[in-house]
Amino acid sequence: MDAQNDRAIERTARAEHRWPAVLAVLVALSFYAFLPTDVTPTALRALVVVIAVGMLVPVVILNPVRLNKQTSWSRRLAVGLPIMLAIANYAALIQIVILLTVAGSKDAQSLLVAAVQVWVTNVIAFSLIYWELDRGGPVARRVDERDELPLADFRFPQDEDHDAITEVAKRSSAKIDWTPAFIDYLYEAGVGAMAFSPGAAVPLSARMKALILAQSGGGFVMLALIIAHAVGQIGS
Repeated sequence: MDAQNDRAIERTARAEHRWPAVLAVLVALSFYAFLPTDVTPTALRALVVVIAVGMLVPVVILNPVRLNKQTSWSRRLAVGLPIMLAIANYAALIQIVILLTVAGSKDAQSLLVAAVQVWVTNVIAFSLIYWELDRGGPVARRVDERDELPLADFRFPQDEDHDAITEVAKRSSAKIDWTPAFIDYLYEAGVGAMAFSPGAAVPLSARMKALILAQSGGGFVMLALIIAHAVGQIGS
């Protein structure tokens, strides 16, 4: 679709709800907070959780119900939180690998649970990163005019379904001003973690392709090495 057609689309999408993403953050922080001490020290986990909550509270106060306002500081906090969580989670992943391969830990059940915790946190953290980066974030995607949005990082099927069969076209971006929500990015992150490939959306930008590689790489390590090793130990 060309720029002229983009400008012709009237913005009708409502601002996105805040709470699905907040709930996802709280779930990820809970999984991270209860990792075993030999995987991540208690003091480090507490520090990450406290900083994350401190970053989360101001952006929730700014948009308590729907995401319709954005400032430079709220943008930095919103993007920085999932990036920090992803980095902390990868540090836990590296420590699990060390415990299994170098230290030769025999506590397979504990490490299996820890691997699941890291996997879930990985999915949520990257889904939040995708959600915050694509097209300027959740506020810009639904408030700004389409011809003013930053370049898209993902191309969703709805972005090009306007000339499909009627019942499909009715859901397209051109027909109903469809805009991806958090669940769409959570789906992409979940599929990426399980299938190691994009889901319904196609990554367009170099930064998004790099992020998907990073997420899929972590998922591959967990499924191919950590969980397999732990299950083998349980069965022995």
